[in-house]
Amino acid sequence: MDALTLRPVRPAVSADDAELAELDRSTWSTLHAVLPKPAPPYEPFFDEGHPPEGILVAEAAPGTAGGAPRIAGYIRLVPPTPLASNAHVRQIRGLAVATWARGAGVGRTLLRGAFAEARSQGVNRITLRVLAHNDPARALYVSEGFAVEGVLPGEFFLNGRYVDDVLMGRSLGPA
Repeated sequence: MDALTLRPVRPAVSADDAELAELDRSTWSTLHAVLPKPAPPYEPFFDEGHPPEGILVAEAAPGTAGGAPRIAGYIRLVPPTPLASNAHVRQIRGLAVATWARGAGVGRTLLRGAFAEARSQGVNRITLRVLAHNDPARALYVSEGFAVEGVLPGEFFLNGRYVDDVLMGRSLGPA
């Protein structure tokens, strides 16, 4: 793999829809997905419940080839509920890294970008859910300060077996 030049994480814009939709489809895996594999006709990435405002993207360009930057990954960071009493929390509801960009720190860059964005919104806590068998994601989350806060045993039945849903969270410190 060529070295990648990562750009700073940025908010998604409507024009990212097609590229993000393709990234989402190309990274679908039973390692993290609880919904069936997408099939045509494909839905847009952005819709009323998933606007660009809740997505941060990482762009990268090949370091040696001088190619144009393209989206290497995204993270969806949203309020977990509409309740005012829960407004100090954001939840990660999706993180994907393009196959061609894996191993270059894109996931870590997206997490850290999400931490910065959450802090700028006055948030002091981030939570997420991850499937128990997704060891790479769990290791990344732990290395970035997340701790297991609960486990829903056998919450999903995937590929003929029951899979635990792991709830993780971390503090961002005072807002």
